[in-house]
This record gives sequence, C-alpha cells and structure tokens, in this order.
Amino acid sequence: MFYKPACAALALFLAADLGLAQTGIPRMTPPVSSDNSPRVHELIRAGNLYLSLQDALSLAIENNLDIELQRYLLPTGDAELLRTRGGGTIRGLNFTLSEAPTGTGGPLSAVPTNAAVAGRATTGSSIATNALALNVLGEPTVNYSIQGTIPQSIGTVIPSYDPAIVGQLNWTHQTTPQTSTVQTGSNTLVTGTTLFNAGVQQGFASGAQVGLNFLNNRQSVNSFRSGYNPYTGSALGLNVTQPLLRGFGTSLNRRFIRIALNEQKMTSLLFRQQLILTVYGVIRLYTDLVALTEDEKVKQETVNLAEKLLADVRAQVEEGTLARVEMTRANAQVFSTRQDLINATGLREEQEAIFKNVITRRGNADPEVANARIIPTDTLVIPSTDEVRPMQDLIADALAQRPDINQGRLQIDNSKIGLEGARSLTKPQVDLVGVMQNNGLAGQSNPLFPTPADPGFIGGYGGVLDQIFTRKYPTYGVGVQLTVPIHNRVAEADLARDEIQVKQSGIRLRQLENQARLEVEDALIAMRRARASYDAAVQARALQQESLEAEQAKFEVGASTSFFVIQYESLLAQARSTEVAARSSYAKAKAALQRATATILEENRITLESALKPK
Repeated sequence: MFYKPACAALALFLAADLGLAQTGIPRMTPPVSSDNSPRVHELIRAGNLYLSLQDALSLAIENNLDIELQRYLLPTGDAELLRTRGGGTIRGLNFTLSEAPTGTGGPLSAVPTNAAVAGRATTGSSIATNALALNVLGEPTVNYSIQGTIPQSIGTVIPSYDPAIVGQLNWTHQTTPQTSTVQTGSNTLVTGTTLFNAGVQQGFASGAQVGLNFLNNRQSVNSFRSGYNPYTGSALGLNVTQPLLRGFGTSLNRRFIRIALNEQKMTSLLFRQQLILTVYGVIRLYTDLVALTEDEKVKQETVNLAEKLLADVRAQVEEGTLARVEMTRANAQVFSTRQDLINATGLREEQEAIFKNVITRRGNADPEVANARIIPTDTLVIPSTDEVRPMQDLIADALAQRPDINQGRLQIDNSKIGLEGARSLTKPQVDLVGVMQNNGLAGQSNPLFPTPADPGFIGGYGGVLDQIFTRKYPTYGVGVQLTVPIHNRVAEADLARDEIQVKQSGIRLRQLENQARLEVEDALIAMRRARASYDAAVQARALQQESLEAEQAKFEVGASTSFFVIQYESLLAQARSTEVAARSSYAKAKAALQRATATILEENRITLESALKPK
C-alpha cells in the first residue's frame, strides 16, 4: 500500500522537471521594426532633406537593413554557445555580408590638359575620374567563409551535459490461460503489475555517462507457489560508462564549446565588417551625390552661358554684323547644353533614390521621404597635403585590425579544433563500465504457500526502502567493453578530408591577406592619381576660362565667330565638371584606404556599441 505515495512523488518530480527545463531557453529578441528612425523626418525641412555626411552615416546605422540583419548575428552566437554547453553540436554562422549598391557614380568627364590657343579649340587628353576606373577597390568578397561550403565531419559523439530525468509509471493486469492447475489451482494465471521508476542521466566532459536509477515493481498473482503476495521489489543503482580511448578527454568533449566561443567573437567581427562595408558605401554614395549636385550646377551655368551667347548673336544678326548661320549654331548650343543639364539632373535624381534606400528602412515607401530632395550640406575639399603613413605600416595595421581577416583566423582555429573529433573517431572503442546497486524486497505472506515465508521480507514499502538504504543486498560490478574495427575506413576518410579542408582554409586566408595588401596599395595609388587629376583639372579649368574670355573679347569686336566661342564654352564646362569629378575621386580613394586599413569607423567616430544599440 506504500507504492501510492511513491507514485505521487514520482509524478510531482517529473512535473517539476518539465518546469525547470524551460529555464535555459534564451529570451526572445525584440520584433523587427519597419519604421524609419525619427531623425529622418527631423532633418526634412520645407520638403528638402538636408544631410551632412555625419547625418547620413547616423541614418544608415539607425535604419540600414543590412546592418539590422547582422545585429541578429550576435544573439545567434549566444544561442550557439548555449546549445554546445548542453552537449549539442554547432549549427554554424552565416558569413554572407552585403555591400552598399554601386549607385550611378560621379560625373564622368574628360580633362582638357592642353593649353588653349586663341582661334583654335583643343579637346585635350582624358583621364579616369570614377572610383572603378581608378581601381579604388575591386569586387569585394561577399561570403567571408574561410572553411568553404562543405562542413567538417562531426567526429565523436558529445555526451549530453544537461541532466535528464526519466520516469515510468505503468500498471498492467494480465490474465493468462494455463494448461495445468498445478501452479494456481485453476486454469488461469492472473497477474497485476505496477511499475514506478525514475532516474537521472547526465554526461560529463571526460566522456563519461552516468545514470542513477530507482526501480520499483509491485506484483500480485493468484499463484500459491509464491511465498509473498502481493510483493514489491525495488533497486537503487548507479551505472557509469567511461570511454578510455575513443571519446575520452575533457578537451575533446568540450571542443564544440570552444568552437562556439570563437563563433561568439566572430559574430562581433562580422558585424563590425558589415559596418565597415555600409559606412564605406554611404561615404561613396554621399560623395557621388555631392559631385552630381555640383555638376548639375555647372551644367546649369553652362546653359546660362549658352543662352547669353544666343542673345548676343541674335542682337548682332539683327544689326547685320553676323550671318544668320551663327544664330543656328548658338541655338544648337543652347539645346545641347540643356540636354547635358537634363542628363545631370537625371543622374542626381537616380543617386538620390538609391541613397534614400540605403539610409532608410522603407525607402521610397515613405511619401515624405520619397518627395523630399536631398540637399548635401558638405562640400568636397582636397587638403593641401596628404598625411599618409608608409605603405608597409598601413599594411601591417590592415592585417592586424581588419575584422574579415581576424574572423578568418578564428575559422581556421575552429577547423583545427574540429580535427580532434575526427582523430578520436579513428581510435578503438574501449569503455570502462561500472555498476553499484542496492536491492530490496517486501510483501505480504501468501497463505496458500505451503512453507512459512521469511519474516525478514514481510512488510510494506517502508521495509523495501530500509533494505535499500541499509545496503542489505548490494550488487557491484566492473568491466571493460571493447570494440576494435578491423577496417575503420569511414573515420580515416573523414579525418583525411578534414585535414585537407584545414589546409585549404589556410590558402583562402592567405588569399584574403594578399587582397588586403593589394587594397591598401591600390587605395594609395588611387589617392595619388586623384590628386594629380585634380591638379590637372584646376589648371585646365583656369586655362579654358582664360581662353573663353579671350575668345569672347574677339567675338565682341567681330574678330571671331560663335563657333569658337561655343567650343570654348564646352571645354570650360567640361573642365569644371572634371574638377568636380577629381575632388569626388579623391574623397572616395581616401575612404577606400580607410576601409582597407579598417580605420573607417574610428575616422568617422562610430563605435560598435553605438551601432548595436542605435537611438
């Protein structure tokens, strides 16, 4: 009759375990917001979005969806660590990051570098003024996985570090027909069985599996050949299995925890890399937008000059000092400059649309943002001198600071840690097995049994527990289990494959380091070319301005025609646009150098903490 309290205690024990099992679940992350940050609308005044570069960077950190996507990478790393601490394997990280869109680019113009000669228009030579032609940066690596797309083998199985409570409560009534009445006095054997078992199982870092089990079996039969009816048999036992070769060792069995700790570091590095990509993209897009806005102004001034020339030609044609063909030429120039203005305005509008999509969450879905024109408040200025450190120092900083390289090194460390499991799997399976158990039995004397029952076993459930805890009937055992595969080709092949992947990862890391060196050198070259381009553009603009003024003076006294004035107006407009493009190229080349050396965040006063929790 004492089994009923034991059953109730078992049920409460299991219910409490189900409640406690929920405590390890990480908290839910906050829901994704699709609304723009308040700063977007605060910067809109009179239908215009006034933006400095710092404002644009702040908006991108607050709203850019690429950055928002990677913010969830950090709690992913936390969940990965939680999983491995429970004895699970790693699920892996997503190493794919996104660049900002290319945009329309800055104004593209040829630089007239030859001196103008009165009475003769020269087109000059052209040099590249956009970032791609300057080789500021090649195509970036989108997937930063060093280990490749094929995962390593799992290796030996990790024991479950989370303790598990197991239980069983079962009642059975069984009636079995008998061929003889010798056992029961009738042709049926009626058995009632009640099982109520509970246990705790847990694995340990050494590889050991431990189980503590409490077994109870209450049985009643209608047989007069049983000395006790009903009776209860119980046992409290401890079972231990400890691997000695395959699967042995704390370092081996905690390898996924070590990998997950490295993955936690990688999530921060990958988020920082995404910040670098986005910040560089915003600087590049903003610089192009400033250049396109200035170029649009240049095109408008060129239209004004062409319209003024048309008015002057019209006046001289009416006076009879010029032929009417000059009127046709001047009129064609007006329409040509207006077409250039239309093109410049279209490029600027396209750039604005792309830029809005980068610095807001909803892009053009927000009517106020869609209708607002972006007014850049910063200008493009080239300093008088470049304060640039030696290239080798910059390369050393890049190799030490770049998050893409540092997370690549951690990936290789994880690959080497994973090799431990593959090596262990090639060893024989030798396990040390031990058991220690205390037993108990008690019941009521069966009056049908011909021989009197042992009074030591007469009693209830309390007697069973007394026998168990006073260790009256102990059981001990120890042994070794051995499994030696004659051929272990699967494990050997997995180990060979994993070793090859580690070597391949080292090669990919070397490629990434070489790319970093190239990017630093390329950015320095781009800065020198951009400065030289700017110096040439300034001189060309001054020469073309001087030539135009000289030709206009000759035209006013009748010594020249509108044809040459139109040519010099075109060359001057071209020179002014190229000067704008050269300033843009320098700014983008400088940003590319900051990106290549991983200093772009510090240069723009952006910290990882502020980016993780934007206002």
